Amino acid sequence: MTQSIFEFDREWFTAINGLAGQSALLDEVMFQFSQEGNLIVPGIFLAVYWSWQHWGEARIAIPCLLLLLGLSDFLGGQLKNLIGRSRPCQVLDQVNQLVGCGGSFSMPSNHAFNSSTAMAFLMVLYPSLGWVLVPVLMLIGLSRVYLGAHYLTDVLVGVVVGIALGGGVAVLLKKKIYGREGVSK
Repeated sequence: MTQSIFEFDREWFTAINGLAGQSALLDEVMFQFSQEGNLIVPGIFLAVYWSWQHWGEARIAIPCLLLLLGLSDFLGGQLKNLIGRSRPCQVLDQVNQLVGCGGSFSMPSNHAFNSSTAMAFLMVLYPSLGWVLVPVLMLIGLSRVYLGAHYLTDVLVGVVVGIALGGGVAVLLKKKIYGREGVSK
């Protein structure tokens, strides 16, 4: 089974990462989706708007979200050390490496873990945001493989664990703190 997962990963990594370096525009788009700092300004605007529109829930939910992001980043690092999987750039030949190889292990992708934690949290509270958040999450995950930093399963594990963490906390927040099924209609 481990061999078949490795074959799956190698084939998908080669297919996706093989596109890197063929289009300067696509390379730049993928690079930008992989930059965590690019989410800071939209996040600040979202927090200000959220606080302005729904101060009661924002004053509880925004600190929860920030704590969740710190927790997901910490847990991702711990899982990387526990799993100890080498990055593709450390074991495969002919990797189109458009970003550094990274100093830690590969699984899970913290980009995918952190992004999916935040997006699942927000989508449980505001399902209508899914049309924006799902494509952004998919592009962030895809960019990690495209740029040569992760295997596809590294991204998938990060997304699954992030959805469980962010979505689970948001469900608890809705049920326990707000005492209702939905935050907004």
